Amino acid sequence: MKYIETQTLPSPGHAEVRIVAHTPEAARAVAEVLRHCFAGAEQRSYPGLDGDTRLHLTVDTGTPAGPARSWLAASRTPVGAGAHSDET
Repeated sequence: MKYIETQTLPSPGHAEVRIVAHTPEAARAVAEVLRHCFAGAEQRSYPGLDGDTRLHLTVDTGTPAGPARSWLAASRTPVGAGAHSDET
């Protein structure tokens, strides 16, 4: 049976991030990196079924911080640039 997500979408400009890790420390380390890159992080942590940790985070993609701001600006395709010859 296919699992269908029934939660509502986050508000425009926000993203829901789901982190699954073996330890709470590993999940928190990933969440901390995201908080350095994006503003507005709301964090919720849950125990997983197999003893793992599940951490849910809401980030504001409309307000990128430090590393994300420079990465997003550099990753935008210049106007008029099409696909490379090896892309379809």
